[in-house]
Amino acid sequence: MRLIRGINRLEALQHGCVLTIGNFDGLHLGHHRVIARLAAHGQHLGLPTVAMIFEPQPLEFFLGDHAPSRLTRLREKALHFAKLPIDYLLVLPFCSTLADIDAERFVQHILIDRLNIRHLVVGDDFHFGKARRGNFALLKHIGEQAGFSVEATDSFELDGLRVSSTLIRDALGEGDLATAKLLLGRDYSVCGRIAHGDKRGRELGFPTANLKMFRKNTPLVGVFAVTMSGLDGKALHGVANLGTRPTVDGVSKPVLETHLFDFDRDIYGRYVEVHFKMKLRDETRFSSLPALKQQIDIDIAQARAFFAGCAT
Repeated sequence: MRLIRGINRLEALQHGCVLTIGNFDGLHLGHHRVIARLAAHGQHLGLPTVAMIFEPQPLEFFLGDHAPSRLTRLREKALHFAKLPIDYLLVLPFCSTLADIDAERFVQHILIDRLNIRHLVVGDDFHFGKARRGNFALLKHIGEQAGFSVEATDSFELDGLRVSSTLIRDALGEGDLATAKLLLGRDYSVCGRIAHGDKRGRELGFPTANLKMFRKNTPLVGVFAVTMSGLDGKALHGVANLGTRPTVDGVSKPVLETHLFDFDRDIYGRYVEVHFKMKLRDETRFSSLPALKQQIDIDIAQARAFFAGCAT
């Protein structure tokens, strides 16, 4: 898979392509279904598959700090896409110019003129263009005139639940990791590079590997039993605290601090993935460091018991 940032960086697709468009936040099982349909058409027509996403996501552009928390950052999204039958991941910068473009012009100048689209797969509730006026019916109408076909995928249900990024976000907000895993098809995880922290955990006797989240908010907050991958090819067990820390400008930003069991190595700068297995408790303020240390001991004991009783 090739990651292309900006339509002008994509070479001409002379023979055309099959395309899907969306946020694909979380890249859940419903999204997998869309990609599978796209890949089938690509194979049948002998054309490359292209997934178009936007950065920032449109609601982040319009709502700023009030936008829903993201399930996946761009790099995480790209890593998940790379495991699927996608040839090009095309990232369009979402700005005022793109927000104001008419739906018909978007189709003509981007989908037809630049991508030479032959088949389009979108969700059943897909809207686009200025004032979200573009929809499946409009795409179908233009496609009939321009020579490309359009397919809408129905909502995907699993165990009676409509799979969606919103439902996954709600499940994570409630600490329901089991439902989130069911809808994602995998444990919810966060990727990042290990950075230096304030060394508070080391002073307490529980050194932590700290990941800056590089996002304004997070759907998940609390203390969790986790595994970390990306080191030595095996999953390492640990306890993680995901919450917010105030910065010098007074803004709170999410920070993920993971204490790995029976581990003492310098891993600063390593790119890792933290997989959330079970929520242990909510974040809590403690009146003293001894009280905090006592609770961490309890958290570690609970996490060890969890890992001892299940396959990871």
